[in-house]
Parts: sequence; C-alpha cells; structure tokens
Amino acid sequence: MPAAPHTRPGRWIDGWDPEDAVFWERTGRRVARRNLRLSILSEHIGFSVWSIWSVMVLFMSPAIGLGFTASEKFLLTTVPTLVGALLRLPYSYAVTRFGGRNWTVVSTAALLVPTASTAYFVQQPGTELWVFLVLGALTGVGGGNFASSMTNITAFFPQRAQGWALGLNAGGGNIGVAVVQLVGLLVVALAGNTSPALVAGVYLPLIVLAALLAAVRMDNIDAVVAAPGAQLEVVRDRHAWWISLLYVGTFGSFIGYGFAFGLVLQNEFGSSPLQAATWTFLGPLLGSLARPLGGRMSDRFGGALVTFWNFLAMAVATGVLLVASGSGSFPLYLTAFIALFVLTGVGNGSVYKMIPGIFTARAALSATPDAFAQARRLSGALMGVAGAVGALGGVFINLTFRASFGGSAANGNAALLTFLAFYVLCLVVTWAVYLRPAPGRVATRREPVAEGVTSA
Repeated sequence: MPAAPHTRPGRWIDGWDPEDAVFWERTGRRVARRNLRLSILSEHIGFSVWSIWSVMVLFMSPAIGLGFTASEKFLLTTVPTLVGALLRLPYSYAVTRFGGRNWTVVSTAALLVPTASTAYFVQQPGTELWVFLVLGALTGVGGGNFASSMTNITAFFPQRAQGWALGLNAGGGNIGVAVVQLVGLLVVALAGNTSPALVAGVYLPLIVLAALLAAVRMDNIDAVVAAPGAQLEVVRDRHAWWISLLYVGTFGSFIGYGFAFGLVLQNEFGSSPLQAATWTFLGPLLGSLARPLGGRMSDRFGGALVTFWNFLAMAVATGVLLVASGSGSFPLYLTAFIALFVLTGVGNGSVYKMIPGIFTARAALSATPDAFAQARRLSGALMGVAGAVGALGGVFINLTFRASFGGSAANGNAALLTFLAFYVLCLVVTWAVYLRPAPGRVATRREPVAEGVTSA
C-alpha cells in the first residue's frame, strides 16, 4: 500500500498519486484543481505576451513613424514564434527539476522584461527593425510557459481525467492569443491606432498579480520531478516524433495563424488596422475554446480517432480558403479561416490526449511496480518535446506566408496549398501509425491511441 502523501517546506507535496482513488476524492482533486486554475492564469498571460507582436504589427505605420513592409512585418511575427518554440524544451525540463510552483513564479515574473520593453520602444518613432526583432525574441519567453505548465499539470491528474484537464489548461492559455488581440482592438477603437504602448501596459500589473498568486497558492509535487535524461530517453521513442509531427499540424497551425491572421487579411483584402483587428481575435478565441472540447471528445472516443477526423476537416477548410481566395470572397475566406482555427483547437486537445495514452498502455503491459509513475514522467517529457517541435510549425506558417505574399502572385495561395499537403500527410500518419489494425497492437475501445503501442 503506498505511503500517504505528506508536505514539506517550500510548498512541496511528496507521495502524490492521483491514481489512488481514495486520496483523489479526499484531497487530490481539490489541490489539483487549485493548481490548474492558477496555472491557466499564468499560462494565459504568457501566451498574451508571446503573441503581442501579432497586434503590434497592425499598429506599425508611417502615422507613428514605423513604416515597415509586409515582408518585414511577417518577419517580426516569426521571431517570437521561433524563440518560444526553442524555449519549450528547457522550460519543460526546468519544471521537472525545480518544481511546478517554483518555476511558474520565475517564468511569470520574467514576462515583465519583454512587456515593459515593448511598451517603451513601440512608441519611439524611427526605431530600426533590428530593435523590434530583439524585442520579439524577448517576448518569446512567454511561449516557453506553455510547456512547463502542461508538464506540471499532467502530473496532478489521473490518466482518466487528463484529456479534460490538459484541454482546460492549454485552452485557457491559448485564449491569451485572442485576448491580447481583443485588447488591441479596444485600444484602436478608444485611443486610435497611434497608441500601441497601451496594449503592453495593460499586462504589467497582471503579470505581477499572477506571479504573486502562484507563489502563495500553488504547490510543487514530487510526481513531476524526473530523473535527469527523461527528455533524452523519450526522444529515442519513435512515437515522440510521430506525435510531434501531428502537433506541428495542430498547434503549429494555431499559433502560426494566430500571429499571421491580421497580416493575411491586410495583404489579401487590403483591410485597415481597425478592420483587421475587428476579426483577428475571433479565430484564436474560438480555437482556444475548442481545445477542451478536443480533450473531452478524446476522453470518450480516443485521441487518435478524433485526431484523424480533425485533420480531414482541416484539409477541407484549407480547400475552402483556396476557393474563397480565388473568388475574392471576404465572408467565405473569413468563415473558413475561423473554422480552421476551431479545428486546430480540437486537434490540439486530441493530440495531447494521445501522449499519456501511449505510456499508460505500455505501463499496463509491464510488471514493473513503478510503471505508472514512470509513464507520468515520460508523458511530461514528451509534452515538452512535442510542444517545442509543434511550436516550430508556427515559424513554418509565418515564413511560408511571407514567401507567398512576397512572390509574384502577392497572395497566400501558395502557402495554403503547402498547408493542405501537410494536413493530408498528418491524416495518413494518424491512420497508419495509430488506427490501422495490425498484429501485436494493444486495442482498447475507449482509447484508440493505445492501438499503436506494442509491448516492445
């Protein structure tokens, strides 16, 4: 019988075991939900800071002494995406070494630097492009918060509830993309398009508040602590790369489109900053709200099955975008793009649900006493790896749009054709690796992802 969990200084809880039904009902659920709420708050602000340049570029015009080309603006949205992706691995590792609560405090407080710097320099006429590229790189720290937050939260919840919990955590964070764009819209509507510093200024007190609440109310748990080398161990598993590929298609699309949406509308249809800001928040908002739905559907039907049908729908939505672009229909283009955002959210939830399913299926086949604890640790490590690789998809999205709009056609069709081909590839991979019947696979009705896992 496992020892009862106990606390020690530094808000540490040792012996955390959410699979123990008695402990979970008596204490675990309440503690886990409290940490989930605060994790969502901190991650939400991190996402807002990370994606703040999707708003800043809409303000950049000769009116404030910052006239940049479309190509330069797409570059400004690419840099924070790249840095945020690269930081996800060390951020995921950090939470397994220092504790979820401790790292949340540090990573949230660190957001003050890029936010305050952006608020200052974006109001300085004549500032050179390289300065903004550096600022964009600094805001990339907000992108790392996602990986550490997801790694932390997955250890708090039992496997049967992880789809919903991870969906809420990620969805609440992802919605920060929409909220910062909504803040931008309000600033444009109330103060005009010459006061971008107000957007960054809104977040300074919120960062301080979130860091303080994390310090006072969150907990560290020993279940999230991994032995050195957990990430190296997980990257040797072939499923780490299949999952990462699928996450490029879902989260890479979500964050890439989130950064690029406003610029695409401006360049495809000649929208003004106000017109673009009026619509840009809708896609990330609905996509974020759809993420918990993807997790809930995956809890019921299995992550792989939901992922398969979702990629099919993403391919169809991309095809509709091509039709709308060819016909010059703004309403159809906008509707298809927002639908694509929703589908990226559903896919984010379903792909992340697949991760613990892979290792839990293996643990069920193992006679090792700590198999399920090891499964949780490897799940956390893979979430960091997949989160980092998946976020690089956002870099790909922005660079592809940059090349497409900078080409002779000066529209996004070449980029859309590329994305369509990639979604078809993800569709084939999901079926071939996780759904196709084959000898030696562990098949369960509720969790189709386990079908791709063998005892080997």
